[in-house]
Amino acid sequence: MILILLVLLGIATYFIVKRSVAGITTTPVWLLWLVMMAPPFIWTGWILAYGRNRPMPGFILLGVFFASLILYSYLIQKGRIQPQGKANETGNNSKTPATAKSADTEAAKVRPINKEEEAQLRDCFPWSVYYLQDLEYHPQAVICRGHLRTTSEEAYRTIRSNIEAKFGDRFLVVFQDSFNEHPFFALVPNPQTHPDAKRLNAHLHRPGLALALLFITLFTTTVIGTEIAGVTLKALQSDPSLLLKGLPYSLALMAILGIHEMGHYLMAKRYKIRATLPYFIPIPFFLGTFGAFIQMRSPVPNRKALFDVGIAGPLAGFIVTLPLLIWGLAHSSVVPLPERTGILQFDALIPNFSILLATLSKLTLGSELTAQTAIDLHPVAVAGYIGLIVTALNLMPVGQLDGGHIVHAMFGQRKAAAIGQLARLLLLFVSLMPILFQVTLIPRDFLLWALFLFLMPAYDEPALNDVTELDNRRDLFGLLSLALLLLIILPAPRFLMQLLNL
Repeated sequence: MILILLVLLGIATYFIVKRSVAGITTTPVWLLWLVMMAPPFIWTGWILAYGRNRPMPGFILLGVFFASLILYSYLIQKGRIQPQGKANETGNNSKTPATAKSADTEAAKVRPINKEEEAQLRDCFPWSVYYLQDLEYHPQAVICRGHLRTTSEEAYRTIRSNIEAKFGDRFLVVFQDSFNEHPFFALVPNPQTHPDAKRLNAHLHRPGLALALLFITLFTTTVIGTEIAGVTLKALQSDPSLLLKGLPYSLALMAILGIHEMGHYLMAKRYKIRATLPYFIPIPFFLGTFGAFIQMRSPVPNRKALFDVGIAGPLAGFIVTLPLLIWGLAHSSVVPLPERTGILQFDALIPNFSILLATLSKLTLGSELTAQTAIDLHPVAVAGYIGLIVTALNLMPVGQLDGGHIVHAMFGQRKAAAIGQLARLLLLFVSLMPILFQVTLIPRDFLLWALFLFLMPAYDEPALNDVTELDNRRDLFGLLSLALLLLIILPAPRFLMQLLNL
């Protein structure tokens, strides 16, 4: 099982590293991947060599982890691609007339607007709405700095309307907070006006691919479902009709994952955000699938839309997960307590590592479930349990996860990045507690989860209007979503375990 988790973590790590840093550094992606995978490789090697009964010394694990992070950051910085503007500033200032002329020509190419258009741009900023003080020209962007004189929502609506009247759909208007707490506007070229945009939009919806992946994933999850139901490979080969025993797990899990992604998709459609159909990721082992995803191909208009799209997936998925999990637990059986257990040991699960799971398990199984017993999960309960894990992972307030979108919409981009860093450090500390302090209540599998989160980009992409704050109702739902995350990942406290007789 640990080798399967290592393979999955390696695959996910490669794509995360490639997506997050491939465009900003010349350091090979494979080298960055190898550095980030060093801690799980070493940890897995230790377990294979010495077994789980002899944990790796905490100082070795921490040393390898932080050395990996430091080396990862150093390699990125060493190969960082300098923006053209900075490259010119740090280069040799002595220029011949020929090189100066070449530099001026290049600057004219990257300057987004000319002098005549600059005057038109300045007219787009009424002094009573946003007092424009300075224009900064960057390659493919114009930064407009000044002082906000009305509400952020009115300012963005007015100035965007003025710019669209002058320049059409040539630019996207971005409104962001700066470090000095004075919001600024930025004009960036609209990618939809690019000559290749129509070709890319034509491939946005690929129902054939979505359906093919759906049916392949239905097959792979059904095969894994037969294993969870106790059907051996030999029995399945002799009687293929036994494959039907895998359908309860398969259909329940795909309903949870599919409705989660459809929540994102439908909410994106509501805000006219271009998004792909949900795509399942089939794998022929482990859970039968690596989840599902959609891709948004256009900017999010504001923090309200960012919040709604972000929370729609976990909320929709949890609404389906909860009844399936309760039904599955009610049809599960109680077994004697095993010597060892983990968060993915479905045939002998101890639910005490989650407040919500422990409470639901006790309510459904009653007095049969005690401190000396574990749960042999019904296939539908396995799917519901995985749905809980998926909900918790997506609600983690880190980077571009759903929880990262939620805290970004609630608190702003910079505060959300700080919250994400703190969440990653806290989860890492909690995951190391079994190794450092021999805390048995916290599963060791959390360490892989913590390492995975450290691979996520810290910053979430800004919305076009990234200044206007949320209303109180959305703030409340955001806090409730974070409370749900804590109920799923926090171990049941001692008083609750005594109350539940666990």
